[in-house]
Amino acid sequence: MNKKLLTAATLAVFASAAHAQSSVTLYGLIDAGISYVNNSKSGTSHDKLFKYDDGVAQGSRWGLRGTEDLGGGLKALFVLENGFNSGNGTLGQGGALFGRQAYVGLSKNDIGSLTFGRQYSFSTDYLGGNYSTGGQTVAGNYAYHINDVDQLTSSRINNAVKFSSSNFAGLTFGAMYGFSNQAGAFAGSPASGTVAAPVAGSSRAYSFGLNYANGPFGIGAAYTDIRYPSQSTPSFSTTIANVSTGSVRDLRTFGVGGRYSIGAATLWALYTNTRFEPITGGTTTFAAYEAGAKYAFTPALTAGAGYTYMHLSNANTGHWNQVDLSVDYALSKRTDVYALGIYQIAAGHNGTQDLQAQIGSSTSYFSTSGTGADNQLAFRVGIRHKF
Repeated sequence: MNKKLLTAATLAVFASAAHAQSSVTLYGLIDAGISYVNNSKSGTSHDKLFKYDDGVAQGSRWGLRGTEDLGGGLKALFVLENGFNSGNGTLGQGGALFGRQAYVGLSKNDIGSLTFGRQYSFSTDYLGGNYSTGGQTVAGNYAYHINDVDQLTSSRINNAVKFSSSNFAGLTFGAMYGFSNQAGAFAGSPASGTVAAPVAGSSRAYSFGLNYANGPFGIGAAYTDIRYPSQSTPSFSTTIANVSTGSVRDLRTFGVGGRYSIGAATLWALYTNTRFEPITGGTTTFAAYEAGAKYAFTPALTAGAGYTYMHLSNANTGHWNQVDLSVDYALSKRTDVYALGIYQIAAGHNGTQDLQAQIGSSTSYFSTSGTGADNQLAFRVGIRHKF
């Protein structure tokens, strides 16, 4: 009898150990709500727009995350993450099944991880969530800079090899390279002078990042360079750089940000500088200066505010001023409701066109003929559930 009990106990221990050595987790979130935008384009007028809007505080998603313990501090890992629209059930990221992330790799204790696949650049990893109003508050994708030109929230690189270091007393760093997978375009300069951009991702790309976070203080910097940006972000070229979609030779963006917490308050500041180099013509530079704060009145109730000044420089110059206000109430650890209001005003010229207001990348129609309004106001109420 004792022998049988010992055998059963031994099998239970081995089964428990085997289970602990590997795991697969299903996770995700759904963000939905109602938005109002003034000066939304309709024919030749600037009409008001009430709409169901998805993925504002954060993009709706579901994913699988897994690890396997290989022994000696070495682990195998993978992430498959799908983006979708809760309003109509369609896939996000151009219809890709796992358009948000799809990678596999190895990690080693006290060294870091080496991963292969579709992954975020370090502009998104280190700057977007840590030091921007869009990442720090529920203003989310409405607060990120126009069309996410500086790659703070949607910078996903295809065919990428990425090294991310372990945390060394608060210091992390990393580097990545994304292959173009196009014959003769390893350096990103096809002989014809043009390139058929992939449906999602980019041609040759690389990114570097450095971040330090210790207690209430954090500071980070990142650099990302994308040669012949893909059609996954087509609108930036006409909206910002005043060149035809697909005719940008190089997008280079650099940013540095900082954050400090004082009791229930958190303060942050961010600077980014983005340069567009067209195939023909001069370069355009887009700079963004941002500062913000949030305060937790209770463990459940948090309010936030941010201000952003964005400046365009090329043959002509112009700028945008934007103010973001938001309040978030947590019903539980996984469910919260929120409200936000954002106002933006534009001044100056982009080539022959007056600059137009455009909050984030999803608030309203943008007119490529230059007939949009120079100011825009958006309000939203929403609910977000994480699982």
